[in-house]
Amino acid sequence: QVHLVESGGGLVQAGGSLRLSCAASGGTFSYYVMGWFRQAPGKERESVAAISWSGGNTYYTDSVKGRFAISRDIAKNTVYLQMNSLKPEDTAVYYCAAKRSVYVSSLTTVGSPDYWGQGTQVTVSS
Repeated sequence: QVHLVESGGGLVQAGGSLRLSCAASGGTFSYYVMGWFRQAPGKERESVAAISWSGGNTYYTDSVKGRFAISRDIAKNTVYLQMNSLKPEDTAVYYCAAKRSVYVSSLTTVGSPDYWGQGTQVTVSS
């Protein structure tokens, strides 16, 4: 049974930073694309960032480019999302996701993940 467990969410002021972590267990994740989605109140869940199994390819949605950075530690089965220059509109529940694929583009739609984490709340105050 695959489990994805997020941590690192919290309350931060606008302009601040947070780093989210997602620890994966119950499988071999070397050939999985890992990524982050978010869902704000009253809005649809959206893809934020994704990273290939090797870490060599990444994807970011336009609204976070230049502010967020995704990375992974294959040995630790952990993926990270470093979030800088946070804005109130980044407030959402952030979900870790995984899909068995070699293509980053395969994890950019809500229906694509094979596995989801339980989510972690990120709140950015103005």
